[in-house]
Amino acid sequence: MSGNPRPLDGITVVSLEQAVAAPFATRQLADLGARVIKVERPGGGDFARRYDETVHGQASYFVWLNRSKESVTLDVKSPAGREIVAELLAGADVFVQNLAPGAARRLGLDAPTLNERYPRLVVCDISGYGNEGPWSDRKAYDLLVQCEAGLLSVTGLPDEMVKVGISVADISAGMYAYSGILTALYTRATTGRAPAVEISLFESLAEWMSQPAYYTAHGGVQPPRLGAQHATIAPYGPFTAADGAVVLLAIQNEREWRSLCASFLGDARIATDPRFATGSARVSNRAALNAIVAERFTELTGEQAHALLDAAGVANARVRSIPEFVDHPVLAGRDRWRPVTIPGATVPALLPPATLSGVDPRMDPVPAAGEHTDAILAELGRSAHDIDTLRAAGVI
Repeated sequence: MSGNPRPLDGITVVSLEQAVAAPFATRQLADLGARVIKVERPGGGDFARRYDETVHGQASYFVWLNRSKESVTLDVKSPAGREIVAELLAGADVFVQNLAPGAARRLGLDAPTLNERYPRLVVCDISGYGNEGPWSDRKAYDLLVQCEAGLLSVTGLPDEMVKVGISVADISAGMYAYSGILTALYTRATTGRAPAVEISLFESLAEWMSQPAYYTAHGGVQPPRLGAQHATIAPYGPFTAADGAVVLLAIQNEREWRSLCASFLGDARIATDPRFATGSARVSNRAALNAIVAERFTELTGEQAHALLDAAGVANARVRSIPEFVDHPVLAGRDRWRPVTIPGATVPALLPPATLSGVDPRMDPVPAAGEHTDAILAELGRSAHDIDTLRAAGVI
């Protein structure tokens, strides 16, 4: 436990959450010290607990998203369950939900209803396509949203579209929910008003698709799918060295382009070749340019290529595997790993990326389903007999 206060110490979050988006938002609030009470289904909990069993029997998604939370199992469809939710919300600062379309409204847990009953409660709704509008009742999973937002049309190879390798729609929604909740808490602190926060997966990812949207609207054609190469900048992509190492180089400006030609390619005249003299010309003549760069790589090992590119001031990277990423020297050198307890084991976890001076992020255990049910109900005044009765009735 940190000896210094954390920014959200004293803030209580109640979350009817599942899968990725909402749990990612609330885990980040927990990192900052908030108490997060995760409401799960009796008899198994959040279905993301069963996505896989790879982390000592726990799901990799769940371990990543749910540290530092308290888990209570509760049938929110039952009258007794809704009563307990109401008691939890009476003492909460934030309520987050990403239930199925329309479920929160049917349970009386929509923002208008809750804001009238709890004026200081920040309510955050996370949905697929918005609470209102033509697609408000449509299910939305991450890959479906990647499709609808046009992401797959710009990702992959010319003859094959490819999904992004992580749950990017869910993650973007979780990030915007997190920042939206922080903004609402700040607004409440400065004005006394607790604005509701509405996030949709589609609109979160739509924001991230703005650059290709602008490019397409004003250029008349959308960026092509070019695998690991940048669609609108060249040279910017992976090349294979003589020893099989894959090196990605990235040219961002004319100074770097001239330096690449003179110091790495060994021929300053290439920089002023009419085929390559401007950024748009290099993109138009990408195949010829890539052939020149690729030929140079056949003369070098990966380490030699990195050294020459570094000396030339050209940004470059190794194309690493996941095991190589886990062992990355930057993560080790900056001491970014911390042990986190999960049911039955302890695993390393990355510190949150935002480092706050003088603040140690909370890195507490990942809970078992319903682990804190009895303790939380006791806080609400339920006796051991009451708790046994609720459990026998399937409420918890």
